[in-house]
Amino acid sequence: MTGRARVRARGQALPGAAGQPGSPRRPDCSRSDEPMPVRTSQSEKEASTSSGHRETTKLTQRYGLSAGDSGYTLLERGGKTRCNFQDLGLNTRETMAHVKDCKTGFSGIPVKVVTNLYSLGLPREWQLYQYHVTFNPELESRRLRLALLYSHIELLGKAKVFDGAILFLSQKLENQVTELSSITKRGETVNITITLTNQLASSSPVCIQFFNIVFKKVLKKLSMYQVGRNFYSPSDPVEIPQHKLTLWPGFAVSITQFENRVMLSADVSHKVLRSETVLEFMTSLYTRIDRVCFIQTCEKELLGLIVLTRYNNKTYRIDDIDWCVKPTDTFPKRDGSEISYVDYYKQQYDIVLTDLNQPMLVSRLKSKQNSTVEPRVVHLIPELCYLTGLTSWAISDFRLMKDLAQEMHLNPEQRQQRLSRLADNIQRIKEARLELEMWGLQLGCQVSLTGRVVPTEKILMQEQTCLPMSAGDWSKDMRNMKIIGVQPLDNWLMLCSNRNGELAENLLNCLKRVGGPMGFYIEYPKIVQVQESPMSFLRAVQQHVNPEVQLVMCVLSSNQKDCYDSIKKFLSLDRPVPSQCVLARTLNKPGMMMSVATKIAMQIICKLGGELWAVEIPLKSLMVIGIDVNKDALKKGSSVVGFVASTNSKITRYDFYLISQLARQGTVNPTYYNVVYDNSGLKPDHMQRLTYKMCHLYYNWPGLIRVPAPCQYAHKLSFLVGQSIHREPSLELADKLFYL
Repeated sequence: MTGRARVRARGQALPGAAGQPGSPRRPDCSRSDEPMPVRTSQSEKEASTSSGHRETTKLTQRYGLSAGDSGYTLLERGGKTRCNFQDLGLNTRETMAHVKDCKTGFSGIPVKVVTNLYSLGLPREWQLYQYHVTFNPELESRRLRLALLYSHIELLGKAKVFDGAILFLSQKLENQVTELSSITKRGETVNITITLTNQLASSSPVCIQFFNIVFKKVLKKLSMYQVGRNFYSPSDPVEIPQHKLTLWPGFAVSITQFENRVMLSADVSHKVLRSETVLEFMTSLYTRIDRVCFIQTCEKELLGLIVLTRYNNKTYRIDDIDWCVKPTDTFPKRDGSEISYVDYYKQQYDIVLTDLNQPMLVSRLKSKQNSTVEPRVVHLIPELCYLTGLTSWAISDFRLMKDLAQEMHLNPEQRQQRLSRLADNIQRIKEARLELEMWGLQLGCQVSLTGRVVPTEKILMQEQTCLPMSAGDWSKDMRNMKIIGVQPLDNWLMLCSNRNGELAENLLNCLKRVGGPMGFYIEYPKIVQVQESPMSFLRAVQQHVNPEVQLVMCVLSSNQKDCYDSIKKFLSLDRPVPSQCVLARTLNKPGMMMSVATKIAMQIICKLGGELWAVEIPLKSLMVIGIDVNKDALKKGSSVVGFVASTNSKITRYDFYLISQLARQGTVNPTYYNVVYDNSGLKPDHMQRLTYKMCHLYYNWPGLIRVPAPCQYAHKLSFLVGQSIHREPSLELADKLFYL
């Protein structure tokens, strides 16, 4: 984006595990003001499981297929999948004559680069054969169906996957319909009918999903554990003892169709684990707060967090805390007998529990194949659950984040070494290699290609042109240069708590000092001091904001979400005025105040409808639109679409890869772009250069970002609406970047 422009923006809300003990039998001791949690008995679980299977079979027969004994469901149309696929089936170049033969740009200096892509070798006529399997008489037990079918290994071969209804084979059976029979241990004869339903080419979306499932099996053969969507090696941890953190190194992998080739994409990933158990966290919290509000505070801090149980390396979400169940309570086993949690963990994992009075964490495990089945409830021992991720306090700890970055942000050489080690392990470890070869797959070479370093863009200011020393950050280069334009800030309101009055005054003085050289005149505001509570801030805003107020600034003592949300909601819906919220701790760093004030001043300029800088864009009559989607935090099932469009000729007001940002530490990830439609006739080089230029125009950062500014603006807008406002903002703010 460049030039003298205003961004019009609108946000619209659209409606858019095994090995764990179950629930104990216990008296009702729930709190009177809360609904009783739903508990599923063992007999109810079995009944829902069998009926759930019949429903799943109907779905797979009608809509698609499932990936068999690996537990993943594949759908040919509709439904959810576990993998994301980039432009599958989109051959956009075939319909665009100007890029049909070549999509390569020409400007810039050529440079050799190594990608994180590996070719996946397949036989030329490779196909996946899908069969539907029926049993007569019908069998409810999936395990029995698997055993009876797999007894015919001489016919089916080793490469097979079966989920109880759908069978995949790498080789085609001789007949379209194959009749088999098996005998159960009870001597009953079961007839099996195997019917060919589909022959799938390697480029089929179903095959791509299937390849991803096969590769997950490969990673498991490397003794890696799946946490979320990625795989990690708990046997090779990185300890950060000064912060009580542990890192599990691992990989994010996916197999995708890239134009005419199927390739593996692999990238380094890390799982952050805290060396602190949930019980230790609860004990520490108990000593720090008023005991009257302990339960409420504990639930507020823990519910929704993901924990890891190291005895089986599985993750669970904390959905509830059952304060009435203790480790000495019992639960029913599958055989109907009762066992206490203490005895269970001793017998199953040889673990001795030390605190017999700790409450139990509750996690609801949803069925992967049938969302209508009642979630299975499991109880977890806080003493054995390790917290994952980082708290907001930890994220704000500069030293902690710096130490973490030294381990996680790998330079290109370190990153390449990790990827090479993964590829070598797949080839070296026989079980992993055979898992691929069994299906006719082979991991090929790492892909290299030639990239280009494009020329540095000139940054256009009001009266001068800035040629940055570094495209990653030109804040120093533009010092004492006037921005393109902004109206004076004459009538505005500043709110702060009584104890933060001095910080607010200091910020105001710094804003006036940095605003002058920018050409931004800032008048002294009306300062209102309020009590330290969210309602006090909201009442002050309601009382003092009138149509003449240009901006409301709030200096907040903490990052309480309810306080921030109430301010943003009122000033975006009821009384639309641009607002700026600043945390007091951000202003409590004397040596950083001028830098902080500069960034705040730039944000204010944007929210007032001003323009900071531009780049040269030769195209005329061009509108650039950015769209992004965020889930609504309150309305389940609803999403928010952020739509941002340029409204001037210079555009200042997700097929190619582009690295538009600079990494001071670690390695930069390229951004993948797909030109889905283009009737402008732009040459590939011009399209790439245009995209690169737009990565300069995000006014929240005086440097390059990884996506075009309209897309990032759309993300900020949809995030604000989805997390804080939950309604479409007032159209009076549509021509301002009020969401920065």
